[in-house]
Amino acid sequence: MMGEPSFVLAGPDGAVIADGVHSPYPRLADARAALASGDTPIVLGALPFDLNHPAALMRPESVRFTTALPDESHGDLPNIRITGQRPSPDVHRARIAEALRRLADPADELHKVVLARALALEADAPIDVGVLLRRLARDHTASAYLVDLTAAGAAFAGTALIGASPELLVARRGEVVTCRPFAGSAPRSPDPTTDAANGAALAASAKNLHEHQLVVDQMREALEPLCVDLRIAPRPELSSTSAVWHLSTPISGRIREKSFTALDLALALHPTPAVGGVPSTAAAALINQLEGDRGFYAGAVGWCDAGGDGKWVVSIRCAELSADRGTAIARAGGGIVAESDPDDEVAETITKFKTILTALGVERWH
Repeated sequence: MMGEPSFVLAGPDGAVIADGVHSPYPRLADARAALASGDTPIVLGALPFDLNHPAALMRPESVRFTTALPDESHGDLPNIRITGQRPSPDVHRARIAEALRRLADPADELHKVVLARALALEADAPIDVGVLLRRLARDHTASAYLVDLTAAGAAFAGTALIGASPELLVARRGEVVTCRPFAGSAPRSPDPTTDAANGAALAASAKNLHEHQLVVDQMREALEPLCVDLRIAPRPELSSTSAVWHLSTPISGRIREKSFTALDLALALHPTPAVGGVPSTAAAALINQLEGDRGFYAGAVGWCDAGGDGKWVVSIRCAELSADRGTAIARAGGGIVAESDPDDEVAETITKFKTILTALGVERWH
């Protein structure tokens, strides 16, 4: 919409803010070719969950790198309410049960699948994107982001993806490559004793440690051909946002070929088992069967410059805003492994919805 930036990615390490669209790149091959030509200084935007679908990548009219998101948007948001759950908790439990049947079948290759559900939201007046972005950026443990999705084609004209991701997919700065995969979560609590107990229980949870290890193993497999001096922490760390405890593992290395850009790395790693599953092909097939098209949820948001440097975060804790900013769809999911409990998994989605719902001012729900 008029007056909104076309792209924002703001976190503890600074902000990237772009305006306008010079050239849209719905085809990944065109985005990569534009960077390789040397004529395009930067490509930024969003990757869909399914890379067979159009991307929302673009060369902007202008871009600036700042130390922080400017504090320019003040005011309130309209009243926003939940108008539907897609699917209902009971149907989501049934989907999880189907996944558990697959996971228990010794003849089935599936080891993990991430299943998500959505909330439909409606506002009494257009949502002020600047105000919402500033609210999301208050959590300094996450990267707040906004992407105009128009570059993906007519079906996305005027729509936008907005959220606050805790998860770094990949960053490249010179030869140095860093990743910080997340998998395994628990709710935060306003009570310090309960909060600490939730974090400790997550760190000791066999189910969550198993889920996390599947992610790390596949990230290692994907990165080893691309990096030298690959360093993966021997055990996950506890990380937290304002709403959720996570298990995360720091990963670093040096790029083998300087021509391999941050966008190339993002495409090689996406979707990680943190949002897809293991093996990725079988998990993606089940996700498509049970959920349908996720759009840009569980994709990636980021940028890559002509020198190959860039940063991409996993597009979670987010909502897709309609072109008139009057409605939105928020999605949240969780990793299903053999030890998963359907009731716990439904509760996990409720916890993960909290980031976007709190920023939107939506009252408590269940």
